[in-house]
Amino acid sequence: MARNLAEHGIRTSGAIHWNLTTPRLYEAIVRRGEGLLAHGGPVVINTAPHTGRSPNDKFIIDDPGSHDVIWWGPVNHPLAPERFDALHRRLLDYLDGKELFVQDCFAGASGRHRLPIRVISETAWHSLFARSLFICPPVAEQNCHSPAFTVIDVPSFQAQPESDGTNSEVFVIINLARKLILIGGTGYGGEIKKAIFTVMNYILPREHHALSMHCSANVGPEGDVAIFFGLSGTGKTTLSADPKRSLIGDDEHGWDDEGVFNIEGGCYAKVIKLSKELEPEIHDCTHRFGTVLENVVIDPVSRRINLDDASLTENTRAAYSIRNIHNAVQAGTGAHPKNIIMLTCDAFGVLPPIARLTPEQAMFHFLSGYTAKLGGTEDGLGTEPQATFSACFGAPFLPLHPSVYAELLRDRIAGHGVRCWLVNTGWSGGAFGVGSRIRIDHTRAMIDAALAGTFDAIPFVREPFFLLDIPTDCPGVPAGILNPRNAWSEPQRYDEAAALLVALFLQNFKQFEDFVGADVAGVLALTNHN
Repeated sequence: MARNLAEHGIRTSGAIHWNLTTPRLYEAIVRRGEGLLAHGGPVVINTAPHTGRSPNDKFIIDDPGSHDVIWWGPVNHPLAPERFDALHRRLLDYLDGKELFVQDCFAGASGRHRLPIRVISETAWHSLFARSLFICPPVAEQNCHSPAFTVIDVPSFQAQPESDGTNSEVFVIINLARKLILIGGTGYGGEIKKAIFTVMNYILPREHHALSMHCSANVGPEGDVAIFFGLSGTGKTTLSADPKRSLIGDDEHGWDDEGVFNIEGGCYAKVIKLSKELEPEIHDCTHRFGTVLENVVIDPVSRRINLDDASLTENTRAAYSIRNIHNAVQAGTGAHPKNIIMLTCDAFGVLPPIARLTPEQAMFHFLSGYTAKLGGTEDGLGTEPQATFSACFGAPFLPLHPSVYAELLRDRIAGHGVRCWLVNTGWSGGAFGVGSRIRIDHTRAMIDAALAGTFDAIPFVREPFFLLDIPTDCPGVPAGILNPRNAWSEPQRYDEAAALLVALFLQNFKQFEDFVGADVAGVLALTNHN
C-alpha cells in the first residue's frame, strides 16, 4: 500500500519518495538538476545566496510548557504560536503537487536517548544530506518508524516578515510542543542538522539529565576517550581525526552516566584549503561517492573540484557518513572521557599553545567559549582581531541557559577525575599580521603529550594574566613557543595585548556571575592586570 504524509497534514498529489538509498538519491539529484557529480564521486551543490546558517532567522515557539526554561534573547527568538500556525498552513498548501523526499532517521547513537526523527524535504539532496548526517535505522525497522520530531524543509518557500513575524524570508522555527520544525527560504543543509541539535540540547539535559555538547570525540587504543570543544575554525574536526585514535564523532555528543555517545551518524567538515597531507581522512572523503559538497568550486567541464577556491564562500562544507572514516567507532559510543580539550584560535597571540586547567578554570573557559575572528576577513571587521565569545562553545544551539550545561559538565569532571586543557591553535609571537600561526604538527604533538600523560613528569609555570599553568617542555615542540610572552619580540607589547584580552573576558563573563560560584567567577581575580 502506498504511504502518504497525511499524519503531517501534507496531501500532495506529487510523488513521495520514502527512504531512498544513496544511489537513488543521486539519480534524483541529477534528474532534477539540483547539483553536479564531481570526479571521484561526490555530488556538488550550490546553496547561494545562503552559504551559511542564518542565526537571526531561528525562532522557538513561545508556549506555556517551555516559556520559563528557554534562554530567550539574542540566540533564541520567540515566535507566537498563532504566527507559527498561519505560516504552517500556508506551507502545507504550498506543498500541494510537490514531489517530496522523506528520510526516517535517529539522532543519538545511545539506545537510551535515541530520538526518532523524520525529515521531509522538497529536494533530493537535502534528503541525502539527512541520510548522511543522521543515523539510519535498519531497513526492517523503517516501516514501523514513528518520529518523535519532524522536520519539514522547503527551501523554495519564503516567509512574509510583515505577517509571519520573521526577520526575513528565511525561517528556522522549532515548535517544542508540537515536535515540529519548519525550515524555509534557505538551501543551506546545516540548518537541518543544527535544528535537530538544538532539540537534543533541550531534551537531553531536561529529560535524561545528560549533557549535550558541541564537541568532537575520539578514543585511544587503551580505551581512553578525549573530547574536543571548539568553535568553527579552531581545529575541532581536524584534531579529532587522528589516525592513531578512533573517531567517535566530529561535532555533537551527549555524555550520560555510562559515557559519551555521538548524536549524529555523519560528519560535516569545513573543507576550505583542506590539506591532503595534514588531513588525509577528511580529504579522502571529499573525493568519495556519497559525499555532499556544499559550495565547493567545481570545473563544469572536467568536473574536478578545487578545495582552495573560496570565491563562493569561506564556509565550504563536506557532509558524509562517518562510516567513510576508516577508523571510526561504528557504535558511536565511548567510555567516560579522561581528557577534555578546549580549543581556541586566538588571533591576539596571547593565550599559550597549551595550558592545564583546574576544574574552576574549565568552567570559566567553557562558559566563555572564546575564539577570535581575523580582522579584514569579514565585512565590518577592522584590521585588528575581534574577540568572539560563544557560551559552551555553541551558544547558537543552546535553548537552555548556558549554566545548565556548565553545571552538568562540572559534575562530570568532578565525578570522573577528568583532566582539562586549553589549546590555542591561533597565533604565536604576535597577533595576526605580526606573529605566525601555530603549526598543526606542533599542536598535535602537544595534544598527544596531554593524552599520553607526558606532562606529568614535566614542570609547569604559571603566567600572570590568565593564571594558566604552562608546561616548560613538550617533545617535538620548540620550547620557545610554549610560554607566549617569550615568543614576542617586544614583551611589553604582549603585556598590553594580554591585559586587553583579560578585560574582554571579564566583561563578557559578567553575564554569568550570578549563575556560578565565587570559585568560578573569581578565576581571574588574582591577576594584577584585570
